[in-house]
Amino acid sequence: MTPLQTKPLAERLEDILRQRLREGFYAPGSRMPSESDLAEEFGISRATVRTVLAKLAARGLVLRRHGEGTYVSAHVQEALTHFGNVWDFNVLIESSGFTPAIRLLARESRPATETEARALALEPGTTLFSFWRLFYADDRPVILANNLCPAALFRQPLEAVDGALHIRELLRRYCQREIAFAVTDIHAVQADALAASHLGKPVGMPLLALDIAFYSQHNEPLAIGRSYFDDTSLRLSLVQAWR
Repeated sequence: MTPLQTKPLAERLEDILRQRLREGFYAPGSRMPSESDLAEEFGISRATVRTVLAKLAARGLVLRRHGEGTYVSAHVQEALTHFGNVWDFNVLIESSGFTPAIRLLARESRPATETEARALALEPGTTLFSFWRLFYADDRPVILANNLCPAALFRQPLEAVDGALHIRELLRRYCQREIAFAVTDIHAVQADALAASHLGKPVGMPLLALDIAFYSQHNEPLAIGRSYFDDTSLRLSLVQAWR
């Protein structure tokens, strides 16, 4: 039996099954263990297993076939490249055949502009933590990301925060917040001097800009950010589950 600890049972089981799907433990197109087998393995109820499998199905990771069982989606790797309505850059890089890495470029504490404050439902001038990170595919920089979070969410000073974490893990570890959904605006831009220098591209080269706002399940704004994406190296794809 594999015991589930620290997190709520359903949340922890979902994390484990998503990890297994990501690593190919359950192959695309294969039949997954039954609800009873998973319940026995993890020492939880079938109702909890059923709830988690339903969430995975809603996200396009598995297919539930009445009377037959649960099957891994043939497109599971594409579906795993995003969570909610935002792409997981690390998984995107992995699914493109590269080893991902994140390097913290800079972090600072600064007041929110009027636009930033409005997006985060704050008063202008409220203190924000800013993190500039560079995502690598093997040794090649492919995504330059800046995230802004309300400083009040953090339980540690800025210097104690590991800014090289993915935004989802950063909010989970230091703010005890979970991203439930995100709103992403994608548009083309020309590389400015900052993006060009970090991505190794000429100034003016076309890039994709992803403006993202992250929210909790209670619609609380958790963070905003912009990521500059070099789509000559990686491909964005979106898999949506229709119910």
